[in-house]
Amino acid sequence: MHIVILGCGRVGSLLAGELDSQGHSVAVVDQDAKAFRKLGSDFGGITVKGVGFDRQTLENAGITRAHAFAAVSSGDNSNILAARVARETYGVEHVVARIYDPRRAEVYQRLGIPTVATVAWTSTQIMRALLPMGAQTEFVDATSSLCLAEVHIGEPWLGRKASDLADATAGRVAFLTRYGQALLPDERTVIQEGDLVHLLFDPDRRDDVEQICEKGR
Repeated sequence: MHIVILGCGRVGSLLAGELDSQGHSVAVVDQDAKAFRKLGSDFGGITVKGVGFDRQTLENAGITRAHAFAAVSSGDNSNILAARVARETYGVEHVVARIYDPRRAEVYQRLGIPTVATVAWTSTQIMRALLPMGAQTEFVDATSSLCLAEVHIGEPWLGRKASDLADATAGRVAFLTRYGQALLPDERTVIQEGDLVHLLFDPDRRDDVEQICEKGR
């Protein structure tokens, strides 16, 4: 696959290096040529100096043959504009934009551009480190309205159905990890001792969800 990355900061350079090491064709775009030093001497892709939403710059980076485009520069406006150009002008199928302002994320999602709301995700991770709780966050959507977390299950839930837990928390059991294997629950699935339960729920209800998972209902 050929992948174009806008932004050669910490995220962009790490992403480019990982994709390059996996054997993908990678092009990195940045306005500052000095930023490409972060890629290291073993980077096998190409670098293009220029504005990320400029068509000539994108074409120099191979956007016309790209399978995917990631906009991870330091500017929200640049990222979303470049992502829209990649999607709407060049028809790139897989496009994602990093957004620092989570309030904009929902708007951009409606435009059909998957976004990663950096501030919302980072603050959640920091809160987990400072205030350990009964649910370990694994994913928060771009609008911070849905959370996937591994929840701590108290003894009252052992032997009860996963669907009962979902009903009690107003959430959904996405999957269980049992003996190291992922398991998709159905109406008959019973929670066993040692199961890791991965629950989807509204993050605004985290305290209630943790209490229910710990003490039962």
